[in-house]
Amino acid sequence: MRRRHLLSMLPALGLLAGFGSSAFAQGGELNLYSSRHYDTDRELYDAFTRETGIRVRLIEGDADQLIQRIRTEGANSPADVLITVDAARLARAKEAGILQPIRSQVLESRIPANLRDAEGFWFGVSKRARVIMYDRQAGRPEGLNRFEDLADPRFRGQICVRSASHPYNTSLTGSVLAANGPEATEAWARGLAANMARPPQGGDRDQFRAIPSGQCKLAISNTYYLGNMMTSARAEDRALAERIGVIFPNQGEGDRGAHVNISGAGVVRTAPNAAAAQRFIEYLTSPRAQEIFAVGNMEYPVVADAPVHPVLAGFGAFREDQLNAGTYGANAAEALRIMQRAGWR
Repeated sequence: MRRRHLLSMLPALGLLAGFGSSAFAQGGELNLYSSRHYDTDRELYDAFTRETGIRVRLIEGDADQLIQRIRTEGANSPADVLITVDAARLARAKEAGILQPIRSQVLESRIPANLRDAEGFWFGVSKRARVIMYDRQAGRPEGLNRFEDLADPRFRGQICVRSASHPYNTSLTGSVLAANGPEATEAWARGLAANMARPPQGGDRDQFRAIPSGQCKLAISNTYYLGNMMTSARAEDRALAERIGVIFPNQGEGDRGAHVNISGAGVVRTAPNAAAAQRFIEYLTSPRAQEIFAVGNMEYPVVADAPVHPVLAGFGAFREDQLNAGTYGANAAEALRIMQRAGWR
């Protein structure tokens, strides 16, 4: 769904010319295949063109369809950069052999190791936390501090969550799998499925929307959906969002931290404009580009010193899981099999 959020808050985009690991010629073009569908991203692309003279030709589509398209196009593919949400899809693109590794001092210094591929095939450019949401009017549920707690029978009939097959959930379960192993993960998934208030359905917003109506008391959702509702032009959306509280799971001493997922980008293996492609991904980590991700779409920046939107900051500070995104992405297929066996459909 296209959204325009708070672009008026952004200052004029006067990015420093030459941001990147090496000098590139000005001008040219870049063919971008993207599964992100946000109008704020177009401001990113326009700013990149203003800085470099490189025109961005955008092709949008579903991530899996874009991956298959690049494979089908083969050596004749015009694609230079693939950008998509979710580490599982990035892992799928790497496994499909459509990305090439790059070395960049800019990317390696600015993007934490857990948010980029160890071999340089893809790099996270923004992130969103997957959290537990609850009704603030009812108060925070006692004894709910970890994702693992969602399997406790005391929460029977209370949980709303989208389908197991969605990459947000396969990645989440892939992180639980990495932490706890297959047997414990299947037991957890079985307990969580038993605690569902209804069969999985809809998107992340639909889960926490069902809390005030009484359909469920708890929801699993990404933070940026709630953040966008809090700044909605619709008063009823803002009122609903104000009622929803956020629990960042697994924050106890010695625990692994909250699960985060990423949007990421990689240079296509057959990119006809590989130098421009690398420069573009480096640009996505620049201070202004990171601010656009944060202000425009309620995402957390991947660069440590970039600003966080005040709405997200209002949810509270949290410690994130340092598991490399590639690990839970690679675990996605096994995670889905576990969830389906456990009754999470």
